[in-house]
Amino acid sequence: MAHEHHHHKPDFRFCPHCSGTLRRQQLKAHEPQRLVCTACGFIFYDDPKVAACTIPILENKIVLLKRGIEPSYGKWVFPGGFLDRGERVEDAAVRETLEEVNLHVAIRHLLNVYSYPGYPVIVIVYIADVIGGQLQAMDETLAVRTFTPADLPWDDLAFPSTRDALTDYLAHIGHGGRRT
Repeated sequence: MAHEHHHHKPDFRFCPHCSGTLRRQQLKAHEPQRLVCTACGFIFYDDPKVAACTIPILENKIVLLKRGIEPSYGKWVFPGGFLDRGERVEDAAVRETLEEVNLHVAIRHLLNVYSYPGYPVIVIVYIADVIGGQLQAMDETLAVRTFTPADLPWDDLAFPSTRDALTDYLAHIGHGGRRT
């Protein structure tokens, strides 16, 4: 879903406008420090990344993939990845599902949006119906599998957003949320 360098504050050193040196400065008392160019004054905002994801439903089971990249290599997650500039969130979620598990999906509805303090990724999760394709591990994916709510791999999930979204999905379908 995300690469290792997206999980930490970027350490940009040079201005994208004039190549001057960037330094962190407090511009307003109620805001975090910003990267500011010491030469031209350009403000470089550490904007978050946005990930679009689906919880695909295939034959009444949840599709998960085992990550083949860091972070969380070898952990289970639903398909998803970063938006490209100018891409609709729903289109990115559909694209990422095809790229990671070889399934064509139709978005049913938005499940929720997940964000966490100190974590630079906003995760948008949709519930989706599988409408084509063949479940298969693709690039950056070690394995794919379908799970009933009772056999979800809670102890091997990749991210807090994975756990929270699956819990929300189970509550949505009246399954009572995740096991404790």
